[in-house]
Amino acid sequence: MTLPLETYALATGLIFVVSILFSMLGLGGGMLYVPIFKWLGLPLKAVAIPLGLLLNGVTTLSAFIRYAREGLVDFRGGLPAAAAGLILAPVGAHMVRYVPQETLIVLFALAVSIAGLRTLAQSRKGEPKALAGKGRRTLIGTLVGGGAGFIAGLLGVGGGFIIAPMLMELGYPTKNAAATTAFIVTFSSFSGFLGHMAEGRFDLLLGGLALMAVIAGSQLGAWFMSNKARPSWVKTLYGVVLLAVAVKLLYGILA
Repeated sequence: MTLPLETYALATGLIFVVSILFSMLGLGGGMLYVPIFKWLGLPLKAVAIPLGLLLNGVTTLSAFIRYAREGLVDFRGGLPAAAAGLILAPVGAHMVRYVPQETLIVLFALAVSIAGLRTLAQSRKGEPKALAGKGRRTLIGTLVGGGAGFIAGLLGVGGGFIIAPMLMELGYPTKNAAATTAFIVTFSSFSGFLGHMAEGRFDLLLGGLALMAVIAGSQLGAWFMSNKARPSWVKTLYGVVLLAVAVKLLYGILA
């Protein structure tokens, strides 16, 4: 598929901006990457979802490396969720072929809405004062990480919108939750992407053009979150953007 030059330029600029915002919370950006590609006229199953997962993985990997240098990542605590997501993301990718496109869009919009509402609710809370016990973190992390991985492969969203609120509920401060989410989501994103590759769904040309914008934006976003950002307004902005995307997606189905 050959796209007009202005479409490539618009997609690159939008991806750069989105990757800045989402890397601040350790998220891959698939909740906006996938709609962006769809609104640009690219096939949802063949291009938008697998490319969204690839960019998710690159964004979170880039942010994760910076967070790790800052000492913000809880590797041991995040490992159970990362392993579960790694295993179940390809299962979700395989299930894409059996789900109608309109159903995928509705599921995507619902997931985005839930994430937006949860984030806005979290933005009004102060930073947690105590971390949950190791056993509880392991059990909940494994269950939620596996579910997030499956959804990542199915919808191309990475699963961070589920992982980040879970970590905050377990007592992680916002910056540590963002950093550990980036670690976890990197595994589910690349695993889901490889699942789509095995199914023969990916556009190499568009993927290569999008990677530079994602790497630059995610590094800038992770630096800003580590050094400048206020967690409350980052979460508020993120929640508002997600709800706006959900409304737009549902309007496109119902209109």
